[in-house]
Amino acid sequence: MKKNHVGGKLSISIQHPSKDIIGSKSRKLQGKKIALCITGSVAAAQSPKIARELMRHGAEVFPVFSPMAQKIIHPNLMEWATGNQPILEMDGKIDFISLTGSEAKVDLVLIAPATANTIGKIASGINDTPVTAVTIAAFGSKTPVIIAPTMHKCLYDYPSTKENIKKLKELGFEFVEPRIEEEKAKIAEVEDIVETVIRKLTPKTMEGLKLLVTAGPTYEYIDPIRVITNKSSGKMGIAIANEALRRGAKVTLVYGPGLVKPPKNAKVINVETSEEMADTVISELKNNTYDIMIAAGAVADFKPEKPYNQKLATDKTPELVLKLKPTTKIICEAKKTSPKTFVVGFKAEHNVSDEELINRAYERLKTANLDLIVANDVGRQNVGFRHDTNEVFIINKNKKTLKIPLAKKEEIAEKILDTVLEEFRTFKS
Repeated sequence: MKKNHVGGKLSISIQHPSKDIIGSKSRKLQGKKIALCITGSVAAAQSPKIARELMRHGAEVFPVFSPMAQKIIHPNLMEWATGNQPILEMDGKIDFISLTGSEAKVDLVLIAPATANTIGKIASGINDTPVTAVTIAAFGSKTPVIIAPTMHKCLYDYPSTKENIKKLKELGFEFVEPRIEEEKAKIAEVEDIVETVIRKLTPKTMEGLKLLVTAGPTYEYIDPIRVITNKSSGKMGIAIANEALRRGAKVTLVYGPGLVKPPKNAKVINVETSEEMADTVISELKNNTYDIMIAAGAVADFKPEKPYNQKLATDKTPELVLKLKPTTKIICEAKKTSPKTFVVGFKAEHNVSDEELINRAYERLKTANLDLIVANDVGRQNVGFRHDTNEVFIINKNKKTLKIPLAKKEEIAEKILDTVLEEFRTFKS
């Protein structure tokens, strides 16, 4: 906030935050313009956070207020949050039309929060607030609209509200379903709203493809409560599954006990042991047609030969010797089970040279008859297990190698899928 002395009087003006200082999360919305429409719900308190999260993915956000929304949060707050002056009135400037009808129109309209009143007006074609005007104009100009409802549950369950939502869905409006808690239909989580926007605006380069993805570690039981495992968090596999969903693919995720939440809209099959993961993968490949399998799961290489049925008492077991046996190499079985599936393996090494990393990965590609393999060295700084970043080499059957330098796992996932798609087209031709 900046104070100025003008004509002996004190005036206060808002200094907009530089978009450069907002912590970047990705470039998924780089260059995209989004109209954030705010209606008169207490959930409008979340709108600044929604705006900032969209901006952290590269979007420019233009606030649009209904009259009642201005009584919940002050427009100056949204101007500060976005750096753009809010649209507050239906006046002669017709900014609400320019947002969707000019050459510089927005790429998407997001109504968050959306009240039952506003949903009803849009469904009935009533155009009496900047929010309804922007939304109706967006529909007319084929600009996508996403709606995040919020209201008391009794209003959400009212037949007319249900009918209005159904009508809008049939017209092509997309909804981010609310959370039903405490007799309220609360606005969806901010991350779910932002993810819906990202998916809507991501080019559907994988539409029509079915992917099987493995992610996370496995547990190999010593006794009912003690396990052998590894440091995998599942972040890389989840990033790949999420990016594939954004691109329009149908994804089945076979997920070990990882640390991150699996993406919505994926078919998730939770497993614990390497045997469970292997059985699930083989069953899926036998009983379903998958175009691509990406084995990002960090399966344990060994497991106890004879696990104990009861918890070992430490006072009665001063020394424990375990005999281990190899686990099933899932990627070796995948191609045998489904030869027409394009199979991508992962190979982790520790503190080796680039040349050695590539050679070892290529040998695994050949022995498992893979179509592509992704290799990384988890001994390097900020690479692999439990980090948000990774550095990988992608190697094909001709040993053509692409190095992807250290980057966020979301960006690594994008580049992996770009390469997978390129190689997959050759594989299918």
